[in-house]
Amino acid sequence: NTEDGGSLTIIATALIDTGSRMDEVIFEEFKGTGNMELVLDRNLADKRIFPAIDLNKSGTRKEELLLKEDELNKIWILRKLLADFDPTEAMEFILDKMRGTKNNKEFLLSMNS
Repeated sequence: NTEDGGSLTIIATALIDTGSRMDEVIFEEFKGTGNMELVLDRNLADKRIFPAIDLNKSGTRKEELLLKEDELNKIWILRKLLADFDPTEAMEFILDKMRGTKNNKEFLLSMNS
């Protein structure tokens, strides 16, 4: 009986640039079951830019269930802006903007100015 049992969190990694078709098939099968996908970028890591996350390829499904409407709207605006940036430009932009704020709420509020 799992009623009122809470939630299950599984953190997994997958190396997909192996050239193996089987690795890709397995990855695609698991990818559809997750709620969040975080894509790391080797070029960012090589440039010593951390966290080395490709922001445009990363995201959360069903975020509308997790965020308030005003926060969600600001995040969508931010994603549209970042879509024109390469991974390095996107991460450097976000890091620069985040340095001047203490938390996510303050960061999103700073988007008004």
